[in-house]
Amino acid sequence: MMGERLVRQEALFVGFSLEDQVPADHLVRSIDRFVELSSLRRHLGPYYSTIGRPSIDPELMIRMLIVGYCFGIRSERRLCEEVHLNLAYRWFCGLGLTHPVPDHSTFSKNRHGRFRDADVLRQVFEIVVHRCISEGLVGGEALAVDASMIRADAHRQHGVPNHAELDPTRASRAVSEYLAVLDDVAFGAATDVAPKFISPVDPAARWTAAVGGPAWFAYCDNYLIDLKCAVIIDVEPTTAVRQAEVTAAKTMIVRTAERFGIEPERLAADTGYGSAEMLHWLVHEQEIEPHIPVFDKSERKDGTFSRSDFAYDHESDTYTCPAGHQLRRYRRAFATPRIGVTKENTILYRASKFDCGACSMKARCCPNTPARKVPRSIYEGARDVARAIAKTDAYATSRRERKKVEMLFAHLKRILRLDRLRLRGPCGARDEFLLAATAQNFRKLAKLVPHPPAMAVI
Repeated sequence: MMGERLVRQEALFVGFSLEDQVPADHLVRSIDRFVELSSLRRHLGPYYSTIGRPSIDPELMIRMLIVGYCFGIRSERRLCEEVHLNLAYRWFCGLGLTHPVPDHSTFSKNRHGRFRDADVLRQVFEIVVHRCISEGLVGGEALAVDASMIRADAHRQHGVPNHAELDPTRASRAVSEYLAVLDDVAFGAATDVAPKFISPVDPAARWTAAVGGPAWFAYCDNYLIDLKCAVIIDVEPTTAVRQAEVTAAKTMIVRTAERFGIEPERLAADTGYGSAEMLHWLVHEQEIEPHIPVFDKSERKDGTFSRSDFAYDHESDTYTCPAGHQLRRYRRAFATPRIGVTKENTILYRASKFDCGACSMKARCCPNTPARKVPRSIYEGARDVARAIAKTDAYATSRRERKKVEMLFAHLKRILRLDRLRLRGPCGARDEFLLAATAQNFRKLAKLVPHPPAMAVI
């Protein structure tokens, strides 16, 4: 028998519970177990007036942002629409069916105002990291660091040659932030090399290109993760150059020790972090084993002997060439002692012209110079430590585990859809990176920490 057509009719009374409408296995239920923002109100208290109309609850805005970044909804206008329509999102945010959703402009006003002044997003991120530590997801013995370029919200064909050509009459918030970080080691002071172009709408974004790909304006998202469960324990935005990434790694390691008391035994990273200065900082200042390939360009490709063919003796502070002759720092005594360090932070060890002139291997050693010179970095001791670690089984394990940070970046771009920034300026990049890392840690907690067993009903 065919049923009758349903006619819409408003009921006078409806028994309805949001709690019953959200599935038990929904992601928002798993995440809600770990959202503890009670300290947020105390932290933000000084940034609100004691009189006037009550504001929108800051915890509600943070919960909405968590929903947005956990589910790849980064547009605040669309986020408000989704929370308005989606019952699970309403339940997570503590909104009833008749409760109004905040206007999207509220997020912009708070983000550029009290949220940044109070560094709220950093505090929320660290609250989640503390929860990961308490749940046993952080080991603290082995860390990994890496960076990934994220496209800025700037058109690649709209650029000016230098910052002097920026239009002062159109100075935006992003331009003001750029001028404020010109001397910052993570941005303007990261390198002396001037970019080819500067974006007039987001000048802090770096004009850069991947190998074999087109150039575009970008920031770098730097992650420091714990290798036990790939929990992100720190995040830092920088300009898209390698020097800034190394500086960010140092900043994150120091900050992690101060905020969480984590002092790792080893650090895994790629060759970009294997400079002599970085290895020296890890080995001698932080006492961390560098599971990092040594950045070394001493190997020659013209068939002559490379530096690795010369044996160094620590006691005599000399090199021995393949023919058995010694290379020393000085061949005579000086009335005024010399440091002997070049501008490149190297020490030159020289062979005797007499030895090289009569040597049968001269054609394979120094065919175009009277005598051979071998440069040695003042940080070579740390490089030797890294080379020795590279021969161990623990190093091979670290090289495999380091891929966890690359998987996090893939998840960031493909699942959370943060392949292009929506906010401009260094502060905008920091806000988006912190929110995305917070969402990834929440999803990690939801996946790895099981639900407590249900109480039996008697």
